[in-house]
Amino acid sequence: MKHHSPLIGITGNFGEKGCELAEGYYLSVLKAGGTPIVIPPHYDKEALLALLDDLDGIVFSGGGDINPLLLGEEPLPQLHSVCPKRDEPELFLAREAFHRQIPILGICRGIQVMAAALGGKVYQDIYVQGEGAKLKHSQDMPRYATSHSVTIEEGSLLQSTYGNKQTLAVNSFHHQAVSDPGPHLKVSAWSADGIIEAVESTEHKSLLGVQWHPECFILNNDESHMSVFRWLVSEARTFSQAKHIHNTSIILDSHCDTPMFFTDNSKENIQMFGTRSDKVLVNLPKMEEGRLDASIMVAYLPQGERTPEAYKAATEKADQLLTQIDVIVQANNARVGFAETREDILRLKAQGKKAILRGIENGYAIGKDLSLLEYFKKRGIVYMTLCHNGDNDICDSAKGNAEHGGLSDFGREVVAEMNRLGILVDMSHASEKSFYDALELSKVPIVCSHSSARALCDHPRNLTDDQMRALAKADGVAQITAYNGFLRTDGQASIIDAVEHLCHAAKIMGVEHVGLGTDFDGDGGVPGLADASEIINFTCHLLRRQFSEEDIRLIMGGNFLRAIEMCNNGKAL
Repeated sequence: MKHHSPLIGITGNFGEKGCELAEGYYLSVLKAGGTPIVIPPHYDKEALLALLDDLDGIVFSGGGDINPLLLGEEPLPQLHSVCPKRDEPELFLAREAFHRQIPILGICRGIQVMAAALGGKVYQDIYVQGEGAKLKHSQDMPRYATSHSVTIEEGSLLQSTYGNKQTLAVNSFHHQAVSDPGPHLKVSAWSADGIIEAVESTEHKSLLGVQWHPECFILNNDESHMSVFRWLVSEARTFSQAKHIHNTSIILDSHCDTPMFFTDNSKENIQMFGTRSDKVLVNLPKMEEGRLDASIMVAYLPQGERTPEAYKAATEKADQLLTQIDVIVQANNARVGFAETREDILRLKAQGKKAILRGIENGYAIGKDLSLLEYFKKRGIVYMTLCHNGDNDICDSAKGNAEHGGLSDFGREVVAEMNRLGILVDMSHASEKSFYDALELSKVPIVCSHSSARALCDHPRNLTDDQMRALAKADGVAQITAYNGFLRTDGQASIIDAVEHLCHAAKIMGVEHVGLGTDFDGDGGVPGLADASEIINFTCHLLRRQFSEEDIRLIMGGNFLRAIEMCNNGKAL
């Protein structure tokens, strides 16, 4: 693919003649290698959202004060002029760009817009509200001259952007400033009197805000502050490439537990899945924002008693959860459909729809009744995880008591019948002996739909390097999960750790045998990969780790779909 110059939107100011923009903004973007376009101040939400679909990066430019009423505050006497035409649309744009993982650079007012939109707070006037504000923060010198210095946080993105400098001379034209960066941003520079001068992402996203005006320097042929624009254009180029991959591939998450949040109220379930609800990590808006084509939703069953009554209840529960998946998809059928094959997903994608595949987590759902496998196959499941946290009648669990010494005799029948029916055997949660028994017995590839690398995080739920090698040799697939406790033993994982596990698995197994199974809504999700909207952020990180586009197509869906197809094609064996 030949990558075009990334498209960078710049928010326009509003003056006597309407939309206006200081030339330093677009000249800096051009010089950094981007294509600038001006975003005029308006509040046509549909038009703004359509624009965001095309943008590769966005600059929130400087300008007047933000209306404090929009931030839940009354105005102080020191408040200067506000611009109603800019405030609401820019706050909206910042939130929506954040949800879509679009790289953002905020400048002066722009850093304040970022903070306000993402849960932070802004001083109306630093001299009244900012404790200890003593410096002159609105200079009378030429705009390209520096008036005070800032201290840069050690190890920050800002520091690397400015060549690892510890201090930086900046220009300054403001009396408002960020007072609290909020949950998604952290301080990366401050002035000598303690005023926040820069912020960046807490979640390994492409977010950077500066209180000074770096665009002014290029007008004096001074490139000392061009680094922030080069950073933005570089991030935008990566994001553009990620969008291209998502647009021309099938992007699939092999495991989510969203049905765990379904209630008996179908109307609530339909709304929760069809709108951007914070109750779940996977729903249609978040899939659309993250450019996720397909998600495998599972009917999850915790391991319970093994009595005839408990088996009956478990089967009924699995059936009920699959029915609830049916209901939410059918109610939103203008935007989503069911899939069981790669061709189904491609057809839906061509129609502009997302795809939901179905699975069962824990073979407890079939109890001791082998015939239930055919019933659930007719209900559309593509895989069944043989166990969960505890031994069952099929096999030993990674967190069990080695009751059977691997697969039970019934478990061997289950694997053979799943092969016959074309249901993938999923060995996440299984003990090592169960894993190797299934690998030896199965006539088609098996998968681990949501497991990470034990070499990086010593947890029995993770796969050893030997298991990975054996799985790859049998043409199976290991899907790295975003479950915090399976990524780091200290529980402080982020998207960086998920990428490290993926890289390790790819090194051991080859890129043809790895993928992503987030475990969203089953306690999966880490900063930077916290819900379905952030799937494309994972792709961006893979690009930064020098994976090729073809590698990423395999990792982000192709490998798991190959396993499904091989299982389906081998069902007559």
